[in-house]
Amino acid sequence: MLMRFDPFREIDRMTEGVARPSRSVLAMDAVRDEQEVTIYIDVPGIAKDDIEVSVEKNELTVTVERRWDDDEKQVLSSERPQGVFSRRIVLSDALDLDELKAKTADGVLIISIPVAERSKPRRIDVSTDSSDSSDGAIETSASE
Repeated sequence: MLMRFDPFREIDRMTEGVARPSRSVLAMDAVRDEQEVTIYIDVPGIAKDDIEVSVEKNELTVTVERRWDDDEKQVLSSERPQGVFSRRIVLSDALDLDELKAKTADGVLIISIPVAERSKPRRIDVSTDSSDSSDGAIETSASE
């Protein structure tokens, strides 16, 4: 059975923030390759219907809500944060926000945003000036 109050645990919890920096409730990783940016946000124990993903201009907002399902139960221990949490991410103009996709898998929200075609690396062909008869050769002359 769980104890309702553990004074030693409470002391640990009070000093925890001093000993190490607090971590975000919505911990995130982001990676990019030539095709897309993928953002991974931890959302363990949060139902798909309690996750909201929105984008306005170049700002992505993820809002989640974690709450107790049954208010009639007596809480003996509560270490997982409850409530509404939000994370805002400023995105580059180089991304195609119209093609943004979001899904959940194994307690992780995965957001995929393709890189816009105009921002992908591409090869630029170098042409010669058609009025130049030297076919692209560089001519130099020496003055004596």
